Amino acid sequence: MTLDTPSLQKVLLNPEIYPDHPRTITFIETHISLLFLTGNYVYKVKKPVNYGFLDFTSLEKRKYFCEQEVKLNRRLSPDIYLGVVEIAKEGRRVRFGGQGELLEYAVKMKQIPEEFLMDKLLERKQVTPRMIEAVSERLVKFYFAAETNERIKGFAKPVRVKQDTDENFEQTEKYIDVALPGDIYEKVKQRTNNFFKTRENAFYQRIASDYIRDCHGDLRLEHIFWGDEISIFDCIEFNERFRYTDVAADIAFLAMDLDYHNREDLSEHLIRAYVGESGDHELMDMLDFYKCYRAYVRGKVESFRLDDPHILEKEKQEALKRAQKYFGLAHRYSQKF
Repeated sequence: MTLDTPSLQKVLLNPEIYPDHPRTITFIETHISLLFLTGNYVYKVKKPVNYGFLDFTSLEKRKYFCEQEVKLNRRLSPDIYLGVVEIAKEGRRVRFGGQGELLEYAVKMKQIPEEFLMDKLLERKQVTPRMIEAVSERLVKFYFAAETNERIKGFAKPVRVKQDTDENFEQTEKYIDVALPGDIYEKVKQRTNNFFKTRENAFYQRIASDYIRDCHGDLRLEHIFWGDEISIFDCIEFNERFRYTDVAADIAFLAMDLDYHNREDLSEHLIRAYVGESGDHELMDMLDFYKCYRAYVRGKVESFRLDDPHILEKEKQEALKRAQKYFGLAHRYSQKF
């Protein structure tokens, strides 16, 4: 038996069914997940959706990707990801981890205080160069140990990466002169395509140097928790294409995010620290290209919000401003390669 999303949401908003007996449940919905926060734990349920780049339409697939989410995120957040739990119905009662008729699966996580996420710390001007160095050190160790093989390396071939950039340009055509001026669209597209033609060898050099790894895929400030140990969570579990990449593309995401928040000083410090620690000086040949790619992707994602019927007009205007800023960043980076 499976419940539709509204019915499941209603059931899981009942505090009585949770093992830690919370007083209230806080609910957060994203386009792919339902999150139920008890104060101590987060239970994350995947929606039965198919967006092409992810497919959660069957219970078996949702179980698999819950397990993948825990396994992959334990690489950088071993203390946060506690496991996958079953949601089952016993008679009239729904329980987590109970016996009975299986309804759904959820990822169980420790609930962390949001004030210690790096985007929140940055807002309060509490992120220091030393903290950036500590994040860099964590990432150097992570990438060094991350899996690589011939199949993973294949995802960084220029013809494959160009599929991603082509997809971005196709999917943003409808936002020309809405979120980005037509001339900026053409300039970024032209510079990007020219990079593939003139710097093809740079991609193959990265592959030969073993810099293509099973990375994080969504390395942003809001996914870094400054606790007793640095935890980096919410990696991409649902599509290998977004995770099997050049470490330069992964760390470029974080550097771009710092630039977006007008902290170019910390962005530059991050790259200096990372190159110094890792010895990966070749990264500089690819950095602006991948920063451009990451900024453009974020502009695209924010633009998609303009078409969401469930979002209020005020939120759409805020999304439009963010998209315009991201596309502006992408244009700025494209002038450097």
